[in-house]
Amino acid sequence: MKNSIADKRICVTGAEGFLGKRVVKKLLANGCRDVFEASHRDFDLVRADDVERLYREVQPQILIHLAARVGGIGANRENPGRFFYENIMMGVQLIEGARLHSVEKYVQLGTVCAYPKFAAVPFKEDELWNGYPEETNAPYGIAKKALLVQAQGYRDQYGLNAIYLLPVNLYGPGDHVDLASSHVIPAIIRKCVDAVERGEPTIEVWGTGSATREFLYIDDAAEGIVLAAEKYNGREPVNLGSGREITIRDLVHLIAKESGFTGEIVWDATKPDGQPRRFLDVSRATELFGFRARTDFADGLRHTIEWYRHRWGIQDSGFEVQSLEFRV
Repeated sequence: MKNSIADKRICVTGAEGFLGKRVVKKLLANGCRDVFEASHRDFDLVRADDVERLYREVQPQILIHLAARVGGIGANRENPGRFFYENIMMGVQLIEGARLHSVEKYVQLGTVCAYPKFAAVPFKEDELWNGYPEETNAPYGIAKKALLVQAQGYRDQYGLNAIYLLPVNLYGPGDHVDLASSHVIPAIIRKCVDAVERGEPTIEVWGTGSATREFLYIDDAAEGIVLAAEKYNGREPVNLGSGREITIRDLVHLIAKESGFTGEIVWDATKPDGQPRRFLDVSRATELFGFRARTDFADGLRHTIEWYRHRWGIQDSGFEVQSLEFRV
């Protein structure tokens, strides 16, 4: 990697997570030789002592903060205080630690959940403060958005080179498929593939299907984060997305087709749709550090379906398909 970060000591929090693994892999593939993978079992970043120990022991020159407390719609409803507290405490303490330990660059990941519920589409970064987030994940979104304020304040007062990225919903092989925290794509893949295996005639899906989402393949997301770490040094937030919007209804039918499910799709309109639309303006990322998503959506879905079939197996899944909830 012929850039300014190849020879830097880089610390990635959440390194064992869905995104963290890909970012570490991308850094190493691009020639970074000194990457420290910070895991929750070694550092509880909600605790000030552990944050201080991380900086003292690792001595990173660049810190990429990917660790987060997230969950499904039900988990957000049941744990709004925990989701707010843990996410804001991790970020606040890590940013302060970056200042105290003279970190050269700090990369903070935000969330599309921070955008107002009824933001103008496509979401431009300047729309971030024009309304309240969708209620079911507002505590999580607001906690993440507060870290943008801190990052900008620390840049202005202390000269901390802190950048802030806003990724859209991610998907791909290695995603979470457990009952409490699945995103919509792995959840529907799990339902369809298992229904085919079991010969079940129907699957049930939350909501009406009218909401829209944008999805970014996990390898593309990792590439965008690494490009930003390498090339972007500005104070303004930057969206990371694919530039494609799809309704949940069309998404479910596409996954059903790719997974071979031909049965009935039952929509439970008593369950929430979540935010009505999510679709990002991704021009700033292209202009500032040359990021463009490269993975075709149908190809990404096929890779994810095949990963689920081979990685998890389908004959002994041990769960009730109809009870699966997902986060959108």
